[in-house]
Amino acid sequence: MAEAKRIPERSEINEKDKWAIHDIYATDELWEEDLKKARGLLPRIAAFAGKLGQSAEALLGFMKLEEEVAVLADALGNYALRRSDEDARVSKYQAMVGNVMSAYVELNAAASFATPEIMAISDETMEQFYASCPELAQYRRYLDDIRRRRAHVLSPAEEKLLASAGEMANAPDNIYGMFNDADVTFPDAIDGEGNRHPLSQGTYISYMESPDRALRKSAFENLYHTYGAYKNTLAAVLSAQVKQLQFFAQARKYESSLEASLDATNVPVSVYTNLIEAVHKNMDKMHRYVRLRKKLLGVDELHMYDLYTPLVTGLDEKVGIDEAKQNVYDALAPLGEEYRKVLKSGFDNRWIDVYENAGKRSGAYSAGAKVHPFVLLNFTGTLDSQFTLAHEMGHAMHSYLSNKTQAPLDAEYVIFVAEVASTCNEALFMEHQLSKTTDKKERAYLINYFMEQFRTTLYRQTMFAEFEMNIGKMAQEGVALTPDVLNAEYRRLNQLYYGEDIVVDDEIDMEWMRIPHFYYDYYVFQYATGYAAAIALSRRILREGEGAVKDYLGFLSGGCSKSPIDLLKGAGVDMSTTQPVEEALALFGELIDEMDSLMQA
Repeated sequence: MAEAKRIPERSEINEKDKWAIHDIYATDELWEEDLKKARGLLPRIAAFAGKLGQSAEALLGFMKLEEEVAVLADALGNYALRRSDEDARVSKYQAMVGNVMSAYVELNAAASFATPEIMAISDETMEQFYASCPELAQYRRYLDDIRRRRAHVLSPAEEKLLASAGEMANAPDNIYGMFNDADVTFPDAIDGEGNRHPLSQGTYISYMESPDRALRKSAFENLYHTYGAYKNTLAAVLSAQVKQLQFFAQARKYESSLEASLDATNVPVSVYTNLIEAVHKNMDKMHRYVRLRKKLLGVDELHMYDLYTPLVTGLDEKVGIDEAKQNVYDALAPLGEEYRKVLKSGFDNRWIDVYENAGKRSGAYSAGAKVHPFVLLNFTGTLDSQFTLAHEMGHAMHSYLSNKTQAPLDAEYVIFVAEVASTCNEALFMEHQLSKTTDKKERAYLINYFMEQFRTTLYRQTMFAEFEMNIGKMAQEGVALTPDVLNAEYRRLNQLYYGEDIVVDDEIDMEWMRIPHFYYDYYVFQYATGYAAAIALSRRILREGEGAVKDYLGFLSGGCSKSPIDLLKGAGVDMSTTQPVEEALALFGELIDEMDSLMQA
């Protein structure tokens, strides 16, 4: 048997392939100094208590202090979290994350008086403040956003108590993160020739894409059987997450934790439920896709571990990171040279942490630090890895342009629009790849990948969103979220979404155990809505050119300066309707038809 491939240590990764973390702090000691500085702001914050409604000058002084705290917190948090994600086994950086989180809680608790005081200022007095102190007007959007939630803000004492509970509220996510990234290990997967392959969060999907069905089955079973051994612990952790969301929602007088979560970003609950309704109406397309996959793979039974392997083989050559960067750069030409100039700067100046190493956080993300974005990858050279690069650089460019254009308190875009820029990049990358080929097999290969984006983003993420919504309702109704309850609901949804032409393996019931996004507070639905918006935006950009690009770059530069629905309307997409979702799913149906035709030719 061949030896299992070893995952390298952090020290073995080339410096050029690591992100430039020292752009935030040159040393850990400088970070420690800023942490002390942050805690030193506590008396200054407390000094404003009871004064915000007394004068425009007092309110302006507090807003400037809020900006100072935001800039400092951005650097402290990004450095500690990025360091911890490099290798979760390093206790020093785990401790730094804990320390900065504690400081956040202290700062939030110290400032807990602010929201009730800002709420208590009458509309007439606020207008007088703006008139007497024009400098305060730059914070109008921020202040209006606080004041729109008056019905859900408590007394100063109650707000301070809730803020002090923040660290406990983060416990389920922190516990799960340590378990998933640092503690859990998996048996090697065995391929059809008996060779062993190291199974990790980073390698799992690459094995699911393998043409070797024995390897796929082994990886699938070994991963989920390992999670299953911890089912009671993981159910307890997820239940704690759901209950803490429920507690805070009830404390703030919301009907549900879903409403509380969406209200934080000014998104109507109807957007969430309309997405699920639109996908349910178009479930026939997913079932058609499953039937087509079963037919093209030529299997008697299609299993859940058969969903990721390409339907077209022989065109899955891997590329190096430099070639992947060039491919992404070329694909984003429709966004203009100014956009690509910044993109190239990110490539050349180590915004990206490229490869997997032992202890490194799994998956991929972009963190929009003020100094510049930091992109975590676990790059393997596959087509999926290239799409991930395009995706995360979309996030990075969104953060960069918003940070460059907006003031600190208006720069951080809300999660509802967070997946739009990333997915628009993916859509443009796909269009570019399709435009370059005249070969039927290569086109079929790319369409297969395109269809998989619809399956995994519009359908699968909506399924995740429905699971989150349903277990939230269960908890609210007093149902205990035991492993059996969670497994049963997850199985029911898989049967609904994938239909009768696939074997819903018992192992997939446990997939909820490996999804970190279930600790992100109703986050995943935005992958689906973002994908629908991105499909519409990418087609407008390609169809209309400069005018559409100008609108789109305005959206990328908008931060949270307007409501997310209004920001997207400015870019040409109305997410208050189901139209973008319906149009995207219609395209999915067309792709299924084309794929079926190409594979018969």
